[in-house]
Amino acid sequence: MHIKHVKKRFKVLFNRLWGNDIKSFTDGLVNVIIFNGGSMKLKKFFGHLNTVNKHRFLVFKYSVKSGIPFRGLVHDLSKYSLLEFLEGVKYYNGNFSPISTCKKVNGYSKAWLHHKGRNKHHMEYWIDYGVGDGRDGQKTHRGICGMKMPIKYVAEMYVDRVSASKNYQRDKFKLDSPLQYYLKGRKYYILNEDTKAMLELLLVMLAVKGEDEVNHFLKYEVLKGKVPYEKEYLINLRKNLEKGSAYHLEEEQ
Repeated sequence: MHIKHVKKRFKVLFNRLWGNDIKSFTDGLVNVIIFNGGSMKLKKFFGHLNTVNKHRFLVFKYSVKSGIPFRGLVHDLSKYSLLEFLEGVKYYNGNFSPISTCKKVNGYSKAWLHHKGRNKHHMEYWIDYGVGDGRDGQKTHRGICGMKMPIKYVAEMYVDRVSASKNYQRDKFKLDSPLQYYLKGRKYYILNEDTKAMLELLLVMLAVKGEDEVNHFLKYEVLKGKVPYEKEYLINLRKNLEKGSAYHLEEEQ
């Protein structure tokens, strides 16, 4: 590429940066550094960095709107650690998470094992051996199960899923995309019943009423403690939303 064209591109990029168009800036920076295809390793490096940065930018944006700005600010910082970042670069493809590719190749992902143990918005962080008190016929040891997630992390989990769908699906994103992705793995999740009911309510609300409605619901009702964080109450709210819509989640036994 001719040096004049490079200078011209950088001029446009910095104009975008000063105009606060971060997405355009990061996309353009990748194109400038990787000229005409360039090195595949460079392409993967900056491609993965761009994906992580855009995802965190989206999460922060929607976290502010949902009432959890600090969670958005610190979201997924472990992705910049060497273990997570280098694996992400190695298996980067731009269309879906490199973790999935790594699992297919190796049977597991060191990056994911590292990530889920450090980021409390992942349901997998909260999996542990359950303990009952022995009353009412309860077993004192309940085996592996999901712990009830603090509500701020449930809100972050919702925002994370929406942002990831937007990041990978781009123009193909629809309001029900996060819900459809969730449903593909629903029967496999180890998730506390109250937490599951809250997440499903938020995803259905997004599909039926849109982002603004969910953001307001989270910020001014859920996080203010005005909505009981209990399975039965949340399922009833979700079923009312489903009436007259195309979405009807079946209760799992």
